[in-house]
Amino acid sequence: MGRIKRPLPGKLILSAIYSVLGPMHDAIEEIERKFGIIEIETDEIEFLHTTYYREEMGDNLKRKFFAFEKMVDRERLAEIKIWTNKLEEKYGEKVDDYVFRKVNLDPGILSLANLILASTKDYSHRIYLRDGIYSEVTLVYEKKRFKALPLTYPDYTEPEVIDFLSRSRETMKGMEYDI
Repeated sequence: MGRIKRPLPGKLILSAIYSVLGPMHDAIEEIERKFGIIEIETDEIEFLHTTYYREEMGDNLKRKFFAFEKMVDRERLAEIKIWTNKLEEKYGEKVDDYVFRKVNLDPGILSLANLILASTKDYSHRIYLRDGIYSEVTLVYEKKRFKALPLTYPDYTEPEVIDFLSRSRETMKGMEYDI
């Protein structure tokens, strides 16, 4: 019989999609105050894989990925997603009952084995966590590299994203984590 044990914490990973830098920078500053300093970030990446956000956020969308130095308990993923959704509302523009976001914040937790993302959308491959938040395994780490799964978002397979995640993962190897 396997013994129940608590997993090691993971590295908080955050994707920010935006068309205007100001709200994104303001949101990231708040996230740093809550979760600690950014350890690694990508350059700005053109967001070209879908037009899903165009009506809400406009054209010429950009994206940056951030990895935070401080590790987080994995069971906090739903709590973190709820909190980042509140930031999206704070920096968005409210029209009637709808918030047009200026920044889209997608948190995930990187472990040595995989990248788990949080979502508010249910789908066949997602697992319900709590309070309207689901999780999905987006990438797995196997044979010394990240591998996509059949429903992995294509933008998470781009070389600059894989490089960012690989560098972030390297900072975790051999560390002793206090839980």
